[in-house]
Amino acid sequence: MEEAQLDTLLARIRACRACATEFGHEPRPVVQVTTETRLLICGQAPGRRVHESGLPFDDPSGDRLRQWLGLDRDAFYTDPRICVAPMAFCFPGTNPKGGDYPPPPRCAALWRRSLLACLPKVELTLLVGGYAQRWALQHASGRSMTATVRAWRIHGPAVIPLPHPSWRSTVWLRRNPWFEEELAPHLRNRIAAILGGAATPHQPAS
Repeated sequence: MEEAQLDTLLARIRACRACATEFGHEPRPVVQVTTETRLLICGQAPGRRVHESGLPFDDPSGDRLRQWLGLDRDAFYTDPRICVAPMAFCFPGTNPKGGDYPPPPRCAALWRRSLLACLPKVELTLLVGGYAQRWALQHASGRSMTATVRAWRIHGPAVIPLPHPSWRSTVWLRRNPWFEEELAPHLRNRIAAILGGAATPHQPAS
């Protein structure tokens, strides 16, 4: 029953065109979840490359994220326990001033609670970036992303906030060495415990 409900919901999500008139391109919802989800990665919204390939985090941001998690590309895309559900499922377009537009809040309002209700086995949720953190952590709504991530220990064992792994994070990582010294090793160990494997050594960002 759970699998059928999830399949029906995913079909509706992938057919969604609620934001079509706001984009200059055809929407392409990108979401990777199963009823076996143990590790749920909640990011911001797909970028252009992900929009084109249909694979979540199929870009340099994904490479950095997988380093943080201690996962290789094959496991990331083939293990049904590792899933990705961003705050908005479609690429929102590129802002002429630089970067992508933020995720349209309409997407989360339409789909997020229903989708999470179909994932009863989630053991760890990663909140990647400020948009996911503000949605999920009401007590963190007034904090900066840095403050929220730095206070990762207070959010409980089921949730870990992370910065977005884009190229823009390189400077942030240099200014916040505690991330790679404290949070990244804890994160890899938690994921290894959930998935039943050994943590992969982390190579700090250059």
